[in-house]
Amino acid sequence: MIRIVNIVGARPNFMKIAPIHRRMLKRSEFSAKLIHTGQHYDEKMSKTFFEELGMPEPDIYLGIGSGSHAVQTAGVMIELEKILSKEKPDLVLVVGDVNSTLAAAIVASKLHVKVGHVEAGLRSFDRSMPEEINRILTDSISEMLFVTEQSGLDNLANEGKDDNQVFFVGNVMIDSLVEHLEKAQDSTILQDLGLQPRNYVAMTLHRPSNVDHKESLGRILQVIHKIQQELAVVLPIHPRTRKMIEHFGFQDDVAQMKGLHLLDPMGYLDFLRLMSQSRVVLTDSGGIQEETTYLGIPCITLRENTERPVTITLGTNQLVGTQPEQLIKAFDAALHGQPKDHQVPPLWDGKASERIIDILQSQL
Repeated sequence: MIRIVNIVGARPNFMKIAPIHRRMLKRSEFSAKLIHTGQHYDEKMSKTFFEELGMPEPDIYLGIGSGSHAVQTAGVMIELEKILSKEKPDLVLVVGDVNSTLAAAIVASKLHVKVGHVEAGLRSFDRSMPEEINRILTDSISEMLFVTEQSGLDNLANEGKDDNQVFFVGNVMIDSLVEHLEKAQDSTILQDLGLQPRNYVAMTLHRPSNVDHKESLGRILQVIHKIQQELAVVLPIHPRTRKMIEHFGFQDDVAQMKGLHLLDPMGYLDFLRLMSQSRVVLTDSGGIQEETTYLGIPCITLRENTERPVTITLGTNQLVGTQPEQLIKAFDAALHGQPKDHQVPPLWDGKASERIIDILQSQL
């Protein structure tokens, strides 16, 4: 029996771990436990995501909650050390690049438990991003590195990782998307908002570099103001973004944008429906760059760099930054210009989780 502990901490982790954990539970060779660190601690949203993704309740919930990077990371490490010391698994599987990912990898490594990292090798080469630090450090102490795209293979080779530790498996985010795309068609989100397919912009905005500074947030709101005059903009607003809009006194500016639908965070199926039927997506999220690439939806990324370059070289993504004139130009081109040539990257076929489990079974 192969004993695995799967770690989740934040909502993007849920979509990545869900297809892996569910498949492990169906295989008699595996004993899989799910630990939710509670880094994203909204009980309602966590419950919604777990239900929609067909995941069982976590075996253990740590309830770490919010705090600085150090507070979150230390909190997970303290609680998880007790659990792993007792469970003694054969491997701890971590996904993505959040604080829980790094914390779990450190604890497991110091307890001499093997670490597997799903989404290994991604690099933005921007160490001002906390996620970049998490990615580099997690990869450096992981024994099994599961890679989504060619850049991950190249980066890990450049960092001196042993080829025998690196596995090109594809993208588990796409596994969840493929599994739930049909079910998402039952969502009534478009009717609820009075929207027609391909006649609105879907948007996400949460990155500290975009929302924590008055000047950068003001520039982005200026762009939204212009875009919403032409097409409705639907923005499920991250609590951090809402807080900063209020902090900087932008409430009145936002209230005047009649074409802007400012919504509470939504479940996976509603957002998948919203994204899959949009004309254009504006985002500063990593995972959405991947999902839009698979769906063939033009994506404009409000960042100066991306750790997912395949979404640009093969996919529908454009890296535009946050200067209003560049964003407006990219939006106009996406709306009125020739569609960007694109293709789905290799192994983004909905079977990445099966490959990961097959590899774990053969290696462990």
